[in-house]
Amino acid sequence: MTTYNIAIDGPAGAGKSTIARKAAAELGFIYVDTGAMYRAMALYFIRKGIGRDDEKAIEEACGDMDISLRHQDGVQQVLLNGEDVSGLIRTEEVSRMTSAVSVYGPVRAKLLELQRELAGRENVIMDGRDIGTCVLPRAQTKIYLTASTRVRALRRFRELEEKGQMCNLEEIEHDITERDYRDMHRDIAPLKQADDAVLIDSSDMTIDQVVGAIVDAAMARGLSDGR
Repeated sequence: MTTYNIAIDGPAGAGKSTIARKAAAELGFIYVDTGAMYRAMALYFIRKGIGRDDEKAIEEACGDMDISLRHQDGVQQVLLNGEDVSGLIRTEEVSRMTSAVSVYGPVRAKLLELQRELAGRENVIMDGRDIGTCVLPRAQTKIYLTASTRVRALRRFRELEEKGQMCNLEEIEHDITERDYRDMHRDIAPLKQADDAVLIDSSDMTIDQVVGAIVDAAMARGLSDGR
């Protein structure tokens, strides 16, 4: 059976996870949140007291963890060595660690095989920084989803406010700008738009409009109504 894969790439705060999750539900696909998998690894390093610049310790720690995804009652759970850490990986500390350690080869290699295996047996929507360029270069549909830094910062600001966390909009925008630079200039699999990706700027779009644009793009690239 030939599977159909949709790859969504883009910078931090562009809404990739929210959009990909909703598009997957609409299409009946499995949503693979690669960012959550990287975040789980970052959480593991933080718990072990490993610094973001300690490449040797990070490489050694990669052999001591297991990261997996589980879908239960329609909800994705991220498992770190069997523990559901879904509610622990969305902090700013984990975000900063994730961006810093995702440049290391052993970290990326740890997850690459699992991601490709899943895409080979299921229809999936996968989002991240290098899905269309590196992880799933043969995905039938590739999307590059972005938004202005200000819009992305505002989204993150409101998300943190709703959770009752103290935050500063200017600091969040500064962090996002720095993350963009690191992600786009890292030596291994830098963030960039794949040559055959559809560019979607969500700055002035609703979630439903973005999802619709992605579904339309997939239909134009061979996805049938019968899936």
